[in-house]
Amino acid sequence: MQQTSKPKAAASGQGDARPAKDPVLLEIFNNLFRAIAEEMGVTLQNTSYSVNIKERLDFSCAVFDEQGQLVANAPHIPVHLGSMGESVKSLIQAQKTALKPGDVYMLNNPYSGGTHLPDITVITPVFAAEAQKLGDQPLFYVASRGHHADIGGITPGSMPPESTTIEQEGVLIDNFHLVDQGQFREAALIDLLTITPYPVRNPTQNIADLQAQIAANEKGVRELHKMVARYGLSTVQSYMQYLQDNAEECVRQVIEVLQSGQFTHCLDDGSQICVRIAIDRAARSATVDFSGTSPQQPSNFNAPAAVCKAAVLYVFRTLVEDDIPLNAGCLKPLEIMIPPGCLLNPLPPAAVVAGNVETSQAITDALYGALGVMAASQGTMNNFTFGNEIYQYYETICGGSGAGPDFDGTDSVHTHMTNSRLTDPEVLEWRFPVRLETFEIRSHSGGQGRYCGGNGIIRRIRFLEPMTAAILSDRRRIAPFGLAGGEPGAVGENSVERGSGQTEALAGQATVAMNPEDVFVIKTPGGGGYGKIEE
Repeated sequence: MQQTSKPKAAASGQGDARPAKDPVLLEIFNNLFRAIAEEMGVTLQNTSYSVNIKERLDFSCAVFDEQGQLVANAPHIPVHLGSMGESVKSLIQAQKTALKPGDVYMLNNPYSGGTHLPDITVITPVFAAEAQKLGDQPLFYVASRGHHADIGGITPGSMPPESTTIEQEGVLIDNFHLVDQGQFREAALIDLLTITPYPVRNPTQNIADLQAQIAANEKGVRELHKMVARYGLSTVQSYMQYLQDNAEECVRQVIEVLQSGQFTHCLDDGSQICVRIAIDRAARSATVDFSGTSPQQPSNFNAPAAVCKAAVLYVFRTLVEDDIPLNAGCLKPLEIMIPPGCLLNPLPPAAVVAGNVETSQAITDALYGALGVMAASQGTMNNFTFGNEIYQYYETICGGSGAGPDFDGTDSVHTHMTNSRLTDPEVLEWRFPVRLETFEIRSHSGGQGRYCGGNGIIRRIRFLEPMTAAILSDRRRIAPFGLAGGEPGAVGENSVERGSGQTEALAGQATVAMNPEDVFVIKTPGGGGYGKIEE
């Protein structure tokens, strides 16, 4: 039986008695913690600078307990939320005895809970309101993770299709002391971002977005202080645990009706994700075993272990129909086995930029396939970046979702591990020298079946100035699979239509010099169908 830590009597002044769980209060705290994360997100969106965060909402905010366990989140980006707890725990392990009120740290290290380098996590330890000195211990943590428009690396936008080491993808940050007892360490930050083989291209933009993340975290700190003042520390900490206990029970109930299964899922480069899910009904638990998965690759499709765990957390949370926050409790009934050195648990200095955005989607589809729950989604985020020394832009592009036993897939949506928006055309054309010429549903790209997969889209962007563009995508060779006799969805296509009239077909990963009047064309995959078509 798992032991839970007791609230600190000295911090609360209320003793360490744990209040009995009340179902009404459980629901109240369920919504209170999520509301704090949502308010953090609103603050981040309103105060950020980059299109990535302000318009596309490529960020996540969450609340963690004193041990770094995820308690509650806003409905942001699943791949962020499921892995941020690992980042918080890495900070606790490295810095806990040195943490002080007014401190803020940042990191993006994929080997310490990060995803890929553009995703920078800002973590603020939350102390008692009256804490003033070293030696006081944090009561909670709040964190925000935002995808920065550029963090250096060999291509603008820091999503290089050809990277083979982590250094080529940008500046690696590991528990950097961003704010020291209320003082923003700007000079040290600029050195960190610029004195490196592949420096950031627009540090002013990075600083603006980091300050927005600090502000978002401060909103979370203040709201948690208000909660403690109203309900008492013992009650707040107890319900943090009760929420995780409730999520654990909900997942155990789901496990009771699932069937064991296994699935092998291939990426375009030929590497495989193998997963076997063994259901133990007596223990109401499951083992998720990725043994047999391909070894880490010389490409950048390696997914950090935190990303793999985030995919598992997401899948099992989606199987719960109750309105519970995605939190660490969802993982307690699960044993996750990821062999070291494999595609889903690479060793440094492996490149990982596509592992977060592409391989995470494949992991999710493999898990749903093993459980027989639904056919494959488009299986990619269609990561498109362009820029130069002045402009840097990044977007993920929607496609079709997979069909299931009693539902069709959905056309033109962001699926599974991504949950961001696309920039409004007016904002895109105002902020960057491009023109959005086409954004439409790609008809007949969803797989046929008793229930049909969703359709992808066609997106055409014309360039008005010389820039470098890059596409990082999958499902250009191997189609998103159907299930139970359903047909696969259509593969995606990438190309460039030159101003001269020539058309150049591109692979799933490509970097291209774009000239004025050249058009970059992206056709995203459809989702797989489910079930045979009845005659």
